[in-house]
Amino acid sequence: MTDRREAIEYLYIQCPNCDDLTEHDILKGRVGKDNVTGTFRCSECGRVFSDTVKIPELLKVKVLFSEGSVTATTDTELESNEVLTVGDEFYLEDGRRVCITHIETEDGRKGNRFQADRIKALWVKQFDILSVKVSVNDGQRTYSVRTDADPDDEFLIGTILSFDDFDALIHAIKTKDRLLKNGSAEARDITRIYGKIRKKRYEVLDLDEDDDPDGFDFGQE
Repeated sequence: MTDRREAIEYLYIQCPNCDDLTEHDILKGRVGKDNVTGTFRCSECGRVFSDTVKIPELLKVKVLFSEGSVTATTDTELESNEVLTVGDEFYLEDGRRVCITHIETEDGRKGNRFQADRIKALWVKQFDILSVKVSVNDGQRTYSVRTDADPDDEFLIGTILSFDDFDALIHAIKTKDRLLKNGSAEARDITRIYGKIRKKRYEVLDLDEDDDPDGFDFGQE
């Protein structure tokens, strides 16, 4: 307990400005047996205030890791007042990077965001490498291919993607929220990339027809 208290640099506490549990940096403070008296700064809004807050307990929470048809069970350590959301990323003790896909609570409630002391189990998937969908057009037909990327890899409109058979110029990027025709996006936010074939190394014969339900119009470019 002593080592943990000495190592505290931030806490999840109620922010008087955000009216929510957010991460707070401890600017200065005095650590007691189970609390910290000091000055805190909210990482969300920047509000600085002084208070005495309870040091959260450390909880072991079950983690269900799905890989294909196989589900393995492990656990992770969370602070009792930490807030977790579906889509959050973290590392397991063995170094695997995972993303939360479902949160199971003690009382069976459904939702995408819960405090750790209410969580019974976390369902996760590996998040080291993503397979990003790419629609490429050769002027007559549109094909569907994929490219591997780390979650924080950035794709920029106007740059070239290289594949075995051809290169493609990125014309648009569809994210979870909108269609981009300029700028960039990280792989973790991308649902599809649209590109035009710029250089064929040889005739493309074995690509699958694209099944993009949004039907991006390459002719508008």
